[in-house]
Amino acid sequence: MSEDMAGRVEDTAGRAEGMAGHVAAFEQTVRSTIALAETFGDAEWEKPTELPGWTVKDVVSHLVGVETLLLDEDPAPGHTLPDDLPHVRNELGRLVEVAVDYRRGTPGSEVLAELRAVLDRRLVRLASTPPDEPAMLPIGREGTYAELMVFRAFDCWVHEQDIRRAVGRPGNLDAPAGLRTLSVVERGLPMIVGRRAAASPGTAVAFEVTGPVAFTRHVLVGPDGRADFTDQGGEGATVLRMDWETFTRLVTGRCRGDAAAVRVEGDAELAGRVLGAMALAP
Repeated sequence: MSEDMAGRVEDTAGRAEGMAGHVAAFEQTVRSTIALAETFGDAEWEKPTELPGWTVKDVVSHLVGVETLLLDEDPAPGHTLPDDLPHVRNELGRLVEVAVDYRRGTPGSEVLAELRAVLDRRLVRLASTPPDEPAMLPIGREGTYAELMVFRAFDCWVHEQDIRRAVGRPGNLDAPAGLRTLSVVERGLPMIVGRRAAASPGTAVAFEVTGPVAFTRHVLVGPDGRADFTDQGGEGATVLRMDWETFTRLVTGRCRGDAAAVRVEGDAELAGRVLGAMALAP
């Protein structure tokens, strides 16, 4: 995820009430994941997710690994990652895979117990963490801890949805962390239209999203080729209509644009380029 896509994700990051809200959103989605996973049998833990190479248990292991790292603890003591994992394609992938691979032989119930324990430790630490404490953000720049917690709510909620789709148990789509997800990814819509889809000057694209988190965003490409949000789509706008879950799957790279349930009004070729360029975050 790039800096120009995300910008500053939280204008009130230095305010304690902002931090508290982000932590509450993070906690709610992790506890929702825990409650769901408590119902799993062996078969559910091993179901594949939309993330290449990762089962349901692997996703929970990933959550354990990240939160453990944020406590400055080692999530995989002494573990060396194999070199022959085909789904690991870059250094970031190797970094997050270590904690997952370390737990591949661990029963799901034990990984779940780890998630409960690390959540408790994180919440204790977060209670005394100042909102403006410096923190490295996943967009590659330093920000505040309040900003980091927006991203943690986002990441944990997206992975909760990965798990829910894998086991066929939808829910929590309207969670507070889902709103944090929107606050992160919507900033990338102009980049998708103008830079990635190379829409020509004067082109207007509207994203109409329905469901538990409903919104409309209009993007217009200016004379200089730079795209930005506008109040109205304008005459001749290409409209992409989809539900909230489809939108989140597209912007997180969980499905291809040509396989998504999207209704298009206007320029079908442009719509295809936009939908093919929507993956903003792994």
